Amino acid sequence: MASTRKLTAKDGKVFYEISVSRGRGKSRLTRRWYPPEGWSKKSIERELAAVAAEFERQSDAGEVISRAEQREKDAEARAEAAKILTLRQYGERVFMPSKTVTMSENSRANYQGYLNRTIYPVLGDIRLPEITPAQISALLLDVQAGGKAHSTVMKVYTILHSFFKMAYLGDMIDRNPMDKVERPKPRKDEVKSDGPLAYTPAEIQKIITGLEREPLKWQTMIHLLIDTGIRRGECCALQWKNIDFATGAITIAGNLCYTSAKGVYLDTPKNGHTRTVYVGEHTLSLLRQLRMEQSQKCLSTYVFTKEASLEPMHPQTPTRYLKKFSERYGIPDLHPHKLRHTFASIAITNGADVASVSEALGHSDKAVTLRMYTHADQESISQAAQIVREAIKKAGQG
Repeated sequence: MASTRKLTAKDGKVFYEISVSRGRGKSRLTRRWYPPEGWSKKSIERELAAVAAEFERQSDAGEVISRAEQREKDAEARAEAAKILTLRQYGERVFMPSKTVTMSENSRANYQGYLNRTIYPVLGDIRLPEITPAQISALLLDVQAGGKAHSTVMKVYTILHSFFKMAYLGDMIDRNPMDKVERPKPRKDEVKSDGPLAYTPAEIQKIITGLEREPLKWQTMIHLLIDTGIRRGECCALQWKNIDFATGAITIAGNLCYTSAKGVYLDTPKNGHTRTVYVGEHTLSLLRQLRMEQSQKCLSTYVFTKEASLEPMHPQTPTRYLKKFSERYGIPDLHPHKLRHTFASIAITNGADVASVSEALGHSDKAVTLRMYTHADQESISQAAQIVREAIKKAGQG
């Protein structure tokens, strides 16, 4: 059973030392608990008993160990890691388990797919320290020669770069072969698309005109995507409780994702933080109409649902719908992410500050917003040149 005693630290603060005996041959485990200032004696005794009981439970379950035992455990882990010989073994025991902690389920599944299909079949059974830059370069060239898009080749390169960096920093290899692997370049026959990354306001107006002939659910969703720039998964995850109909404020608190292994699941937004976006009166009116329509059947917690179901819409459904919409109305390359590009493009081109646009899009770094989403059309290029000329002319008149 846990025992407690009241002590005073060097700085004068009172604390309680909780001690648990684990039997013969094992050292006692101790933990400090500092009572909050102003607590009554009865409150302290009650909370101390609860903390002591939980500490004892953790000790009995092996969830808490001594420093010496932790050092021994770490040494065993290093010894186990030293047994790892091949790239596949390192990937399965160290690399991917670490990515499970730091990545979303969708990104992790993406990494695992590239490892299984592309990297392991070629390099998986080779001893990690024996893999050369030439072997890695040959793998990348083979992927490229197989007709894969440059983005696919770059994904393989990025995974290998992360893989060998972790192995090098973990002292699994004494050199990083990726230091001598050139970044892949597009094939000469790989045509780079010259199409715009975003639509113009006039093109968006054409989309809105087409929406007038579409079902209410799709009118509402596409207006919401245009109005806010949110991701399709965030749109599919939207719940009625996230909408403030009085102010037009919408809280983005979830992201609906899909992987073949896990199916459809609800995750946090991509950067892990909730945020607030705002919609105009027309979009808000459509949301009210959709809620009324949905309530006549059976009101779901989700705004956008499967047909005749309370379940949320599959996150890939909007992409399929917009492809058909694109064909019906002659609007090229229409997909949810292009509407996201468009939101940022029109906002920044027309004077919105990058920080506000970045916050609306849910980017953790404003540089991402600038690098990925600013879209200069001919009019804005012309305006930029005119601004320079006017500034020079003004200086000359001074």
